[in-house]
Amino acid sequence: MSTLIKNGLLIDPSNLIQAKLNLLIDKGKVKLVTTAEPQADLVIDASGKIVCPGFIDIHMHEEYVGEDGKIMDDDEKSIFRCSLRMGVTTVLGGQCGMNRYDPADYLDIVDRDGAPVNVALLVGHGYVREACGIEDKYGPVNDVQLEHMVQKVEQSLAAGCLGVSYGMRYVPGLTEWEMLRTALPCVPGHKLIAAHVRDDAAGIFDATKEFLDIAKKLAIPAQYSHIGSMAGFGQMKEFLSLVAEYKLNGVDVSCDCYPYYAFSTLIGATTYDDGWLERYHCDYDVIEICEGKYKGQRCTKEIFEEERREHPEHLTVCYVMKEEDVDLALHTLNVMLSSDGIMNNGQGHPRAAGSFTRLFSEFVRKGKLSLDEAIRMCTAMPAEKLGLTNKGTLKVGADADIVIFNPEKIKDNATFANPTLPGEGIDYVLIGGQIAAKDCKVVNAHLGCAIRK
Repeated sequence: MSTLIKNGLLIDPSNLIQAKLNLLIDKGKVKLVTTAEPQADLVIDASGKIVCPGFIDIHMHEEYVGEDGKIMDDDEKSIFRCSLRMGVTTVLGGQCGMNRYDPADYLDIVDRDGAPVNVALLVGHGYVREACGIEDKYGPVNDVQLEHMVQKVEQSLAAGCLGVSYGMRYVPGLTEWEMLRTALPCVPGHKLIAAHVRDDAAGIFDATKEFLDIAKKLAIPAQYSHIGSMAGFGQMKEFLSLVAEYKLNGVDVSCDCYPYYAFSTLIGATTYDDGWLERYHCDYDVIEICEGKYKGQRCTKEIFEEERREHPEHLTVCYVMKEEDVDLALHTLNVMLSSDGIMNNGQGHPRAAGSFTRLFSEFVRKGKLSLDEAIRMCTAMPAEKLGLTNKGTLKVGADADIVIFNPEKIKDNATFANPTLPGEGIDYVLIGGQIAAKDCKVVNAHLGCAIRK
């Protein structure tokens, strides 16, 4: 079926285009860009609206796979559906060293059943460690274990994963040698490494050098994860200068950031190991519990210790990031938008459902960012970084993944109390030329496919 999108303001940062043009879509691709109005089976009038490539979330945490071998797909709880409702058409999961399921098998499931969005994955170093039977995250691996890990990484990359992710903070026993060996399989295909680095706040500079020195030694691309929650405690300006130094000295490094001033992680994560109070210069009440009997409550010392002991799997939100640091990050040319979305049965941080709509309501409409720059951060930048030549653009022949939104009405509604609430102002989201969402409601949750390289 052919579709004509007419009368909209077409913005395509990858081709430096902002113009009133019509799009003809056929067989899942952009067939024609024109001022004329060719015939089509379906006509969408985008008068007064922005027409741009589908948003690409370069850092999020994919959906669980149920006991039936299917990807979880509850309309109120699904993180993929949250992504789609805010205009995201392609996601990169397997972040921070974590996979929800064997990544090669996960991609096969997406190909078999479809998904609300297109799904690409990294193979998570932490997942591989556990899959190889290594239970002590604080200790090093031996040579036999490491070779098993390398084989697992190679298998996942051969199956189409786009690179390797590291949760260096979450695996304190990770050594330079272990990281070099597990990243080495990325070299032949020039695949990327991404990392939640080993330390944040005052420790961010040594942690940055540790990560980027690996990328430099192997001459492979690096994606620096969610920098607002890593250097957003008064270090952002100096941190960005350090990243720029590496880039200008030949390291292909870029960063991502979400537009919130609080981060989210498990209460049992190493983030909250001894010393976190001193690191963030705070008290226990900066932590809000997202699940269980204390859901919505701020921590006391007693609640914190009980949750760490009894429910280390519970998600938390931690309100410690500086607004001026996050804003600075999102103003930086080498930083793209991500959600870092993670959901446990519909519970978590509102960034999973609101990051992309929030960028336009809180940053563009309030004059912190231009409309063109915001769209670039959501489309052309991540597509280029991931080498997705048919995504993030509206050129003829590109995949017809498209967002149509009202720039005056687009907004996020998700809150810390209700983190999956859909936003407003997005009229249509198309995946492969078919309507996947309309008015921030999912109408077809099976148009997404697996993306492999």
